[in-house]
Amino acid sequence: MIPSLPQSKFSTRLYAAYITLFFIYLAAPLVVVGVFAFNDSLFPSMPWNGVTFDWFVGTEEPRIGIFNDGQLLESIGYSGFIAVCVTLLSVFVGTCNAFLFERHNFPGKNVLYIFALMPLVIPGVILGISILIFTNSIANGVEDSFGLDLDFLRPGLFIVIMGQFAFVTTITTLVISARLRKFDTSLEEAALNLGATKWEAVKTITLPFLKPAMIGAGIVCFLMSFENFNTTLMLVGSDSPLTITMFDRLKQGSTPALNAVSLMLMVVSGVLALISVFVQRDKKAVDDE
Repeated sequence: MIPSLPQSKFSTRLYAAYITLFFIYLAAPLVVVGVFAFNDSLFPSMPWNGVTFDWFVGTEEPRIGIFNDGQLLESIGYSGFIAVCVTLLSVFVGTCNAFLFERHNFPGKNVLYIFALMPLVIPGVILGISILIFTNSIANGVEDSFGLDLDFLRPGLFIVIMGQFAFVTTITTLVISARLRKFDTSLEEAALNLGATKWEAVKTITLPFLKPAMIGAGIVCFLMSFENFNTTLMLVGSDSPLTITMFDRLKQGSTPALNAVSLMLMVVSGVLALISVFVQRDKKAVDDE
């Protein structure tokens, strides 16, 4: 609906009803999952048997809470480790990519830019299978030729990090490039005229300008990595991150403990999203000044 065009009351109400139903459709599954995390039942379904916190802090079978479930906590640790590594690598490489594509002209730049963004549109399963075949081929070739076992190229945490890094970096590249495009290069030139080196000018002027975009992109990267399933499923080894552990348990039969994990993920994601919003608001305020 275009606000500048006159609309009848019926059209306005119909549009409002559509928007309301759309958001209810999006929020209803999340609300149901969150509510049944407190259901005093062994199954995450009706009937409602009362409120319990056993699925968070329970210590006895079959009501082991998520804070006392060693396997779940270990998988959360793996997911956190992977997400931090992917975030740091993606922000660093994304920043380098932004400078490369925004500050330099060279033969094949457009082709390279397309290749850099291509992982964003490749299905996660296909990307995971491709990386798995590629790394296993290298590991097998080295082992057959030189007798060396490159275990880190087999399914495991390193390959999961590399697989997620391959497509998450495209997000940081786009976000940071958009921010860098707005930068006034005359500020760097002024610093150079005052005696600063190129690196000093970038470190003291350009990078602080890019900081809000880097933080925002980093938060998005962390969430995308922590909650990734498709690519991770193809590359995981014996050290299963949270999404894979939850998938394995769902195959055995769901319990409200998984609802509790999902609720915690929603809360953490919401907090990080709010942080990102405040960072973007501060960035806008600085730009307006």
